[in-house]
Amino acid sequence: MNILEDFYKPEVLIPEFAYSESGIYKQISTSSDLDGYLQYIKSLPLNDSPELFGLHDNADITFAQNETFALLGAITQLQPKTFTVGGRSREELVEETSKAILAKLPAPMNLQEVIHKYPLLYEESMNTVLVQEVIRYNKLLEVIAQTLKDLLKALKGLVVMSSQLELMASSLYNNTVPEMWNAKAYPSLKPLASWVNDLVQRIEFLQKWISHGIPSVFWISGFFFPQAFLTGTLQNFARKSVISIDTISFSFQVMKEAVSDLTRPPNEGCYIHGLFLEGARWDPAAFQLAESRPKELYTEMAVIWLLPVPNRKPPATGTYLCPIYKTLTRAGTLSTTGHSTNYVIAVEIPTDKPQKHWIKRGTALICALDF
Repeated sequence: MNILEDFYKPEVLIPEFAYSESGIYKQISTSSDLDGYLQYIKSLPLNDSPELFGLHDNADITFAQNETFALLGAITQLQPKTFTVGGRSREELVEETSKAILAKLPAPMNLQEVIHKYPLLYEESMNTVLVQEVIRYNKLLEVIAQTLKDLLKALKGLVVMSSQLELMASSLYNNTVPEMWNAKAYPSLKPLASWVNDLVQRIEFLQKWISHGIPSVFWISGFFFPQAFLTGTLQNFARKSVISIDTISFSFQVMKEAVSDLTRPPNEGCYIHGLFLEGARWDPAAFQLAESRPKELYTEMAVIWLLPVPNRKPPATGTYLCPIYKTLTRAGTLSTTGHSTNYVIAVEIPTDKPQKHWIKRGTALICALDF
């Protein structure tokens, strides 16, 4: 609708009306003859600039990257299964990768210890959130460990190489996450090596929580199910204030302090970090959204304070309602809980531009990038 508003309005009938900021795309004069139309068409760029659609010039880079990755992925799938690298066979490389992942894979967390240390309490919903996260990650760790062991046995001829294990071996060889793991995991677009490193960091985040207590600042990207964490934050406030959770919503405040400077949690709500801005950047000097720098596709977002407020009315101007997604695909399906598998929440970020400007820019916050 925002793009249509730029083209379907009375102003476009004015001669020399510019459809973009650069003025390259202008309204042709109604008095032009055939030659005038031809000259106008010839003056247009061969490749449409992203600015015509309200996008930043960096959108061209993103498009080219996606096309390249798709091409390279197709080429990778065409490689013969008997292909050798440096004198090593495909099976040897898969075995080496499997052993490396097993060596790096953290052990499952002790669920009973977590339940004992963080029991179910009416006053503290974060305990329930932690236990649920531990259960989910433990299931994933068990699946990864068991399938890797089965694959190693199949490579040695100790068990039959099933079709699922064959697909898993192909994924490991191509540095992609096996489908058997994806089915039990959180949404992610990372290649295998980065995915494993990210998983290790997520487990470390939970282990630090278990060892040292509730964090002062939550790494929202490390949650398996961040929506439960947000609901838990609202529940804590509702139970403390003895009011209905349906009347509470978040107020958002971008913090000037870095993560290391926030050593204590807020009295109400929570601090979150680990988000990346696409389609814009955060300007700490002006304390508002700013245009992306050339060739800078993603920038790290500052810490955000989520403060529960009863019966809150969002501001009409001065902020951009920025959606948070788990991955760059920005698309998901509704899960059995009624939540999206990708969309998390929308936060208000200060800006001096209208909402539609950032909507056309495709500005969003991303929990995890694709590298």
